[in-house]
Amino acid sequence: MTTPTRIGLIGYGYWGPNLARNFHALANAQLVAVADADPKRLDEPARLYHARTHADYRELLADPTLDAVAISTPARTHFDIAREALNQGKHVLVEKPLAMSSAEARALIEIAAEKQRVLMVGHTFEHNPAVWKIRELVESRTIGEVFYVYSNRVNLGRVQRDINALWSIAPHDISILIYVLDAMPLAVSARGGTYLSDNVEDVVFVTLTFPNQVLAHVHASWLDPSKTRQMTIVGSQKMIVYDDVDAEAKLRIYDKGAYKHGAEYGEFQIKVRSGDIFIPKLDSSEPLRNECAHFVECIREGKRPRTDGENGLRVIRVLEAAQESLARNGATVRIV
Repeated sequence: MTTPTRIGLIGYGYWGPNLARNFHALANAQLVAVADADPKRLDEPARLYHARTHADYRELLADPTLDAVAISTPARTHFDIAREALNQGKHVLVEKPLAMSSAEARALIEIAAEKQRVLMVGHTFEHNPAVWKIRELVESRTIGEVFYVYSNRVNLGRVQRDINALWSIAPHDISILIYVLDAMPLAVSARGGTYLSDNVEDVVFVTLTFPNQVLAHVHASWLDPSKTRQMTIVGSQKMIVYDDVDAEAKLRIYDKGAYKHGAEYGEFQIKVRSGDIFIPKLDSSEPLRNECAHFVECIREGKRPRTDGENGLRVIRVLEAAQESLARNGATVRIV
């Protein structure tokens, strides 16, 4: 392709403006059109990016000159809009979750393959240099054997009515866990609370069992006093704290651990070791910019996205099992 990739954006609410800003900044892409059901939201993209605007996304999809669309609409609309876009011959980037069921995700994957179009899901943290570094540390066994992981992704606000905190917030941490551990969890248990709306969990506590007895715990909520985006990985040799809110030190590597030492009277002694704290230098690129650039690169060079449809399906399989566990008061559910 010698001309810029022509992009259309569907949804200019919470996340859409960030996608628009990043696509507009790419030298090999052009944000051509924006659609949103609320006409008041369309003034900004028209003014900032000189984009054509549509109150009906179908008008945008009907444009034969568009190469691709990014979808940033309510989660329950993702499948229908993505399916229609693929059938119109567009490459598609859809925000998480990819769909609301494994069956829907598989259908999108099949259509994308049939139409020979890129299908990518917005698991932004898999395009984050800090998360890349965590995977490198885990793969190289720099921290030894991973024992367990826990994360907190909480805030006060952006309460949603159509989906719960599990489907709205937890996909971020589930995608990070699958990526850095390079494995699917085997089983999940989840409990949640409905405090602001009936039948919509505002807070969830999810426990995942990975191969090699690795445990992971995810706490997700929009009903919490402070904004926290933190993950801790405990290894046999070292420990990592990833704090996405900390602008100065997103990653801290603790040279700490506990180990068995010798034996007295037939019993091993447990020793605790405490060393230095190391803060690695990270690429300062914006994860969403990396994601948008990767999407365009895959279109232009025929590459398979890092966060492709299969990637989105894996996360949905975990979410479905966790949702079943919620309905069964925390019963352990195998992930199939």
